[in-house]
Amino acid sequence: PGSSSRSELGLSVDNSGCYNGSWFSNGPVITSVNPTTNEPIARITGASGDDYEACIKAMEEARAGWQAVPAPKRGEIVRQLGEAFRKYKEPLAKLVSLEMGKIYAEALGEVQEAVDICDYAVGLSRMLAGQVLPSERPEHAMLECWHPLGMIGIITAFNFPVAVFAWNAAISLVCGNVSIWKGASSTALITVAVGKIVAEVFERNGLSGAISSVAMGSGRDVGERLISDARLSLISFT
Repeated sequence: PGSSSRSELGLSVDNSGCYNGSWFSNGPVITSVNPTTNEPIARITGASGDDYEACIKAMEEARAGWQAVPAPKRGEIVRQLGEAFRKYKEPLAKLVSLEMGKIYAEALGEVQEAVDICDYAVGLSRMLAGQVLPSERPEHAMLECWHPLGMIGIITAFNFPVAVFAWNAAISLVCGNVSIWKGASSTALITVAVGKIVAEVFERNGLSGAISSVAMGSGRDVGERLISDARLSLISFT
């Protein structure tokens, strides 16, 4: 089922669920199931512990370079992400309807949420202003300057498998952070599809895909490791 939308999104019957610049995986297999019919859609091999560590290592290597990119130019990448979500809006919405179970009209609206937050973040990338404050010292002023947090983790629920990731990622990217994303196991194929859309943009621009890494897996296999990882400065869980 859903083979047409699958192929448009670069998916197959068997898919790797871990990405750090290249797709790979060595963990347990997750079977994607249509919740309406209980028919299998595809299989996703999740991340192992070593796979997760490979993502973190690649993120650490990509972090400084991404932070050095001027915020408006980071915004340009997010603009391209928004254009990519526009391009794949219909096949991605069909996949959301197929794997998550919401009606197609609602699924289209969800992908549009991803488009909209990218548009918002593009504007934000040119408005990351800081205050100029008076100082007690003569001929001095204090400047407020915002710095990226560094590496963050994103965990999303099954009910909004595209929009919630985009809400987090678009804002985080223009702020100069790198991230690792674990989607819900029941919508693992959507996570891979979105990951491929994002990866295409970064790779086309000669940027490290590890800036937006993916580590698909269960809460036990990946989630617990992610939420207890002190190398991540922030965890967004919805």
